[in-house]
Amino acid sequence: MRKIAAARHRLIDTGRALAVLGLGVTLAGCLLDQDALTANQATDVRQRHPMAIREGEHTVNLLIGVDRGGLLPAQRAEVVGFANSWQQEGTGGIVIDLPTGTPNARAAADTLREVQSILTASGVPARAIVIRHYRPPDPSKLATLKLNYPKMMAEAGPCGQWPRDLGPSYQGGDTYNRDYWNFGCSQQQNLAAMVEDPADLVQPRTETAPSAQRRTMVLDKYRKGESTATNYANTEKGKISDVGQ
Repeated sequence: MRKIAAARHRLIDTGRALAVLGLGVTLAGCLLDQDALTANQATDVRQRHPMAIREGEHTVNLLIGVDRGGLLPAQRAEVVGFANSWQQEGTGGIVIDLPTGTPNARAAADTLREVQSILTASGVPARAIVIRHYRPPDPSKLATLKLNYPKMMAEAGPCGQWPRDLGPSYQGGDTYNRDYWNFGCSQQQNLAAMVEDPADLVQPRTETAPSAQRRTMVLDKYRKGESTATNYANTEKGKISDVGQ
């Protein structure tokens, strides 16, 4: 009986040791995952949160009333601006999503012809416009007339990753005096959202041709020994009046 009890105790101790060992391996795996993310942490924010160029969508939503059947003046300006933007940055054709089965479906269909005429009058070829019908999840609600075209976009992130604490913790204090992982991510996101042309992040633009007329004028003045400075008209216009002096 004593031998059986001793064997039972050895089995219990072995089981406890294995459980503790398994828990330690699990916790070590969590720490290794976090350490792997920050072990070779880049010191440059452009390497930690690089900007990526992808093709996204530029969308304009037009709210059409049930009994309207036409665009408001502000909406006409939006369509003209949409056409101008497409000519500058569009990488594909324009897709117009027309709602069906909604209370304003007939008014939206009538408005579609006006939208198409404004787009073609603004320089968009008719062959570059595609009509696509869609049914919203809730047909009882008003749906928008959507104008879409693909464009190149820049993005960075995602932000909000905190693999390590900023101060001392159970992982130990970070004595390397490095930037924390999320540092600079929002700046990269804002810069990607504000850049006019995402291609500028990849390569510089080609210089435009110089003004031959202006260059000839400056060289003629230089040969004559005259000042090459530009003389602007009405330079005295912005000065403070001398009345009362």
